Amino acid sequence: MEHDADILIVGGGLNGPALALALAQNGLSVVVVDARLAPARATPGFDGRAYSLAIASKRLLSAIGVWPRIADQVQPILEIKASDGHAGEGAAPYFLHFDHAEIEEGPMGFMAEDRHLYAAFLAVMAEAPNITLLSGETVVAQRHDEASVSVTLASGRLLSARLLVGCDGRSSGTAQRAGISRSGWGYGQTALVTAVEHALPHHGIAHQFFMPEGPLAILPLPGNRSSIVWSETDSRAAAIHALNDADFLDALRPRFGDFLGPITLAGTRFTYPLSLTLANSFIAPRLALVGDAAHGVHPIAGQGLNLGLRDVGALAQVLVEAARRGEDIGASNVLARYQQWRRFDTTSLALGMDTVNRLFSNDNPLLRLGRDLGMGAVNALPGLRRRFIRTAAGLEGELPRLLQGQAI
Repeated sequence: MEHDADILIVGGGLNGPALALALAQNGLSVVVVDARLAPARATPGFDGRAYSLAIASKRLLSAIGVWPRIADQVQPILEIKASDGHAGEGAAPYFLHFDHAEIEEGPMGFMAEDRHLYAAFLAVMAEAPNITLLSGETVVAQRHDEASVSVTLASGRLLSARLLVGCDGRSSGTAQRAGISRSGWGYGQTALVTAVEHALPHHGIAHQFFMPEGPLAILPLPGNRSSIVWSETDSRAAAIHALNDADFLDALRPRFGDFLGPITLAGTRFTYPLSLTLANSFIAPRLALVGDAAHGVHPIAGQGLNLGLRDVGALAQVLVEAARRGEDIGASNVLARYQQWRRFDTTSLALGMDTVNRLFSNDNPLLRLGRDLGMGAVNALPGLRRRFIRTAAGLEGELPRLLQGQAI
């Protein structure tokens, strides 16, 4: 049967393009279907959206040719400090402190703005002869048979391939149409996301203030700017989001504190409901799920995109190696290798972040004492602290070659 491509990828956010590049650069042909119009996200204006990229994610982006295009636009994360906090009191002395000098690989991670990262993906994809990007197109139906999978677009166009990959987010239509159910729960929290400009330099330090209602992350961006991920109860977040910009800042300042001097808004304000959602299977006949389509986690450790890029590295390696052996890349035994590789790691990390959020998003004095003592013990033991740093940097576990900076 004549196919339009070897692989169809539904979803053109960041994981979809990363997977397309990893596959295309190893000889496979790919069509990426993106419901959004591509140029709309690659605009020069800053809207406040940014991502934390672990060292392993940087290695993957370097391997697929994206990192050189953003290297001068990222902010290295040199230290991470975690502390308790209360509105009006600022942060307490930190109970956990990670310094990049404790590992050999350099900065523990990097902050990259969405606009720069997405524009880099677009540019590199445009140079790949075996990637076709269909932007502004929506998949409305899909079906599979023994040898192929096909999708129908809203425009009426029919596309076929040997494998379909869903990179279309937490409410993945690809997963739903395949009959894949999900498990999870809401946190009763909403993330208020924006960016601020501050008078004093951040020195590349990321802060996590654990407030009773939810964590406040202050993540360094290039210049005297920081990305804000502020988790509040749903009702409180809705009330704060409804405020005008001046009143929003008045609500943020007591939580943020004055350690970076006066702050002003530097980006658009967004809100995201927070939940844990795991697909009950990462695969189905001639189908695989990647990123948020497979697992949506709490942003408390900034690992969402990093988990997705681990999926990308694992799936790309499984498929490329299968193709080189002459195997059918959409066969169930091939896809089972991907699920076996990623499912345990993803589930354990997701549940670990869930536990941390539940443990820290409260004001129970006994819990606060116990967790602070526990984190203090981690901070006091260099070997254990180093292990935590390496885990946060994405350097632990069975890493795909791309995340080691190697070609497949």
